[in-house]
Amino acid sequence: MSLSSVQSTLSTLKSCQADIGGCMDMVSDVALGIVEAQGMDNSPALKKLEEMILECSRLDREINCFVESVDETTAQVRHEPPEAMVHLRNSVKERFTKLMDGVTDADLQRHSKVVAFRDSVRKYAMQAGQTAAENEEEELDEDIAVTQSQTNFICPLTQVEMVKPVKNKKCHHYYDQEAVLEMIKARHKNKKKFRCPKVGCGNTDVQQSDLELDLVMKRMIQNHKRQSGKT
Repeated sequence: MSLSSVQSTLSTLKSCQADIGGCMDMVSDVALGIVEAQGMDNSPALKKLEEMILECSRLDREINCFVESVDETTAQVRHEPPEAMVHLRNSVKERFTKLMDGVTDADLQRHSKVVAFRDSVRKYAMQAGQTAAENEEEELDEDIAVTQSQTNFICPLTQVEMVKPVKNKKCHHYYDQEAVLEMIKARHKNKKKFRCPKVGCGNTDVQQSDLELDLVMKRMIQNHKRQSGKT
């Protein structure tokens, strides 16, 4: 086994992590659909979805532990005689087992997408209840309501309705994911910082790590499109 083949395997595993993240987002989206349909956040179906997303969290953690164990072990082997490669597999296995033994249920619960899943379900259930209550009390002026909704859903970069809204964890402003990532990449390529485009915002250095996909906002935009007769 060569170090180049090891690195190739790690690259494949890391791409799998992106797929796992995508699956976790889909599970969260399905959960919001259930909340919307049932008007509750404690149904058996949601419990099953929570189990699924925790299992994804475990898979993600396993990959992290494996990558860490390989990186640590290969770093040591590089400074040893070639025959040391013979024991690489066992060394990685021992280190991986030790790392996984230290993983607790609390660690899985703290995964950012597990936390986002629970927050999204809770917030969407509250919002659904609030919307229903408002509809029972009175009907808002349609023109005003539509204008306010469209304003909330407009990306400050593209000036059109967002498709994949991401929220800035620092300044709490929203942008369309594709647009903001392209802008950050372009600014960094020129060794410049990207400033939040929201008028009046003092956030002068928006980083990709500051952004998180907001599935509740995405669902709101989708509902708005359906109600407006858009596809």
